[in-house]
Amino acid sequence: MPATQDTLQAVKQSEIEANLRTPDACTKTFYLQQVNYRVKDPRKSLEFYTGVLGMKLLHRIDFPSMKFTAYFVGYDDGSKKPDDPKEQVAWVLSRKATLELTHNWGTENEPDQHYHNGNTEPRGFGHIGIGVPDVYEAFERFKKLNVPIKKEPDGGSIKGIMFIADPDDYRIEIFQPKTFDTTLCLPQQ
Repeated sequence: MPATQDTLQAVKQSEIEANLRTPDACTKTFYLQQVNYRVKDPRKSLEFYTGVLGMKLLHRIDFPSMKFTAYFVGYDDGSKKPDDPKEQVAWVLSRKATLELTHNWGTENEPDQHYHNGNTEPRGFGHIGIGVPDVYEAFERFKKLNVPIKKEPDGGSIKGIMFIADPDDYRIEIFQPKTFDTTLCLPQQ
């Protein structure tokens, strides 16, 4: 018999643990380097990620034969970026937790062009998360900057987190790590 909303339950922790594996030693130095978003207009996206979220443009790689550009943004200060262009690619690809904003040339001139953000049907990718010192101060700042607010900090069931949207309508969760509302979290068995 199919589950109903009333009978749905989280997967038991014992079942999760039964499926975990000890990482191979060779993966010890692996790290999350990038999340890729396809963007319609890099000017709008770069203005948002640098001006609104405070990231820096770390590097740009043009692919003329394939007619796209990859812009890498993140919270690295970029002070150790090498001068040699060949070394710059290796440098940016060794930064942790960057966003790769991929612009397919010409999409900025196509009025009906848009990318699926994962939050409309069929749902898939959800969001990235940005930790901030004070979610309520961030909320006030985002309002002044006319950033699209998808969920206010005290809206919905989980308090103290908010969601904003970038120029391509990708969602970004904004939260305070030390004050994340755990009142809805139940111990899993």
